[in-house]
Amino acid sequence: MKKRFSLLYVCSLCALMGVSLAFAVVLGISGRQHGFEGLRIFLLAGACLTFVSAAVVLIVSLFFGRDLTRHVTMMDKDIVAVGREAFYDYPEPIIIADENEKIIWYNRCFEDRLFSDDRAYGLPLSDLVGNNTAKIFAQTGATVKILDCYYNVAARQSEAFNLSVIRFTDITEKVMLENEYRASRKTVLIMTIDNYDDVLQNSKESDKANVQVQIEQIFERFIEHTNGIIHKVSNDRFYCIIEERHLARIVERKFDILDEVRSIQAGDRSSVTLSIGVGRGAKTLAESEAYAKQALDMCLGRGGDQAAVKTDNGFEFFGGISKAVEKSTKVRSRIIATALKELAEGSETIYIMGHRFADFDSVGASIGLAGAFRSMGKRAYCCVDPERNLSKSLIDYIKTTGEDDLFISCEQAHAEINERSMLIIVDTHNPDFVDSKELYSAAKTVVIIDHHRKMVNHIDNAVVFFHEPFASSACEMAAELIQYFGSDCKISVSDAEALLAGIMLDTKNFVMRSGARTFEAAAYLRKLGADTVAVKNLFSDTLDTYREKSILIQSASLYHGCAIATTDSSSPELRLAAPQAADELLGIIGVKASFVIYRMDNVCYISARSMGAFNVQLIMEAIGGGGHQTMAGAQLDVSVDEAVAKIKSAIEDFIIR
Repeated sequence: MKKRFSLLYVCSLCALMGVSLAFAVVLGISGRQHGFEGLRIFLLAGACLTFVSAAVVLIVSLFFGRDLTRHVTMMDKDIVAVGREAFYDYPEPIIIADENEKIIWYNRCFEDRLFSDDRAYGLPLSDLVGNNTAKIFAQTGATVKILDCYYNVAARQSEAFNLSVIRFTDITEKVMLENEYRASRKTVLIMTIDNYDDVLQNSKESDKANVQVQIEQIFERFIEHTNGIIHKVSNDRFYCIIEERHLARIVERKFDILDEVRSIQAGDRSSVTLSIGVGRGAKTLAESEAYAKQALDMCLGRGGDQAAVKTDNGFEFFGGISKAVEKSTKVRSRIIATALKELAEGSETIYIMGHRFADFDSVGASIGLAGAFRSMGKRAYCCVDPERNLSKSLIDYIKTTGEDDLFISCEQAHAEINERSMLIIVDTHNPDFVDSKELYSAAKTVVIIDHHRKMVNHIDNAVVFFHEPFASSACEMAAELIQYFGSDCKISVSDAEALLAGIMLDTKNFVMRSGARTFEAAAYLRKLGADTVAVKNLFSDTLDTYREKSILIQSASLYHGCAIATTDSSSPELRLAAPQAADELLGIIGVKASFVIYRMDNVCYISARSMGAFNVQLIMEAIGGGGHQTMAGAQLDVSVDEAVAKIKSAIEDFIIR
């Protein structure tokens, strides 16, 4: 009866107020029709009527408000009870945490699935969600693994009571499905034997068959522990498709198949090496194959005997401890020479540029090629920084022979270059290392001639990319090209001596990385009249340079068989003394590699050398540099002590690998 009366009471009040307001409006409208005085009278009457209605409402509220308040209070209690019961019986785990992120309440589902007794009370929230405490308050929550199940944990905080309600949504099935999808994604591997033809060309048929059987047995063992497939495309190339779950284990083992293949002996001293390109993380098999081809090109460009994993973020390399295998054929050199000659004939001007702080190899190759093009009647120039280079003695020697106009600055070349010009970059393929980035950016036709192992950040817009990592020097490659330019190309004796100086520098007087083609190139230059004594004189040091070199050698200390030398000096002679000191440190018993560090012009320079057993290229790449297996370097914006720490860390990682 009370509830019915309360409802009637509320409806009556609403009706009374509505009628009063309507009547007041009507009176106001009528008042406007009777003029200003009439309007005032009618408005006053409407206001009185509204006041009377409000008084009635107030009186009724005083008599009956107590019942209404009691009703609202009882209804609120019912709502709270229903909410508490719904929270406790909710089909997902729910907890409430206080301002200290400790559990003060949880529902039945949480108790059944996660805690079977009262151990959860007072438990820190971090014990459940680990380091994801901050993430669970985000809009999407956080994925947390608890008791072999995965939950999406989302929290909502009440500012009024300093309490947080945390919901645990079971997403185990979804996570397992995603994991299975990722683990079952297919990846293409392209595997090729680097030196199959060269190693087996003079072998007996039985030896060839034996090597082939050993290779195929290794590949069969490689694939038998997976659910993938392998297909032999040719004698030296195989295609393999495996799932991501098995590839992850192969990566963890650092592609130990490289060591197995390397153990195969073909002849007395030759061993077989393998290169693997992996197209990981692709969306389709076609994209994975394209990734694998790019990765394989990187392997071969870095000398082979390694695996490269191509992903969306770049390349990851494994192996690479063997020297690059020298190719006996010069067919590629002849093809490149023909293409380069055609480009030169169609160019108005030819500019040849090397890397920053150009050495004898960079400048020597530039001089040799410029001399060859000039002998064919073309305008060719060597672009080199006249102050910031390591070849002043060679440049001065060439100028004394009457070729003063051969050298121009990179700034002058940049001002003169046009669409009919060709730029040849020698002794580097990294756009960050060239002598002038502005000149490279302005060139429309770019040719690359380099022997350093291929880096991830390489020039990719070259019309001709002549890259031979097994070559001893850029001068050797230039000498081979000049031989195929034709009979109308003849270089001078001084140009031949410049090329020979570059070869002697990079081979340490024919000791390091000297193959049969190296001696053939040197013999060709000697036939042109190159004087070995004159070349040797170019390497003479000043007393200051010799003194700086001696100080560096004296400061050296051994670290895991590596000699590390540093100096606080900033003498300009260090640019010549540092690489020479690194070379001489290799003559000490027990030294497998040498690292010479000095700081100049707010930049820390590192020269790294080895005899081949220790890959200094990998060490330098780990700290942001690059180079060759036996000769590499880096430029860092750190102190000398920080550079030493980085090198020691990279050496430790290399030894662990």
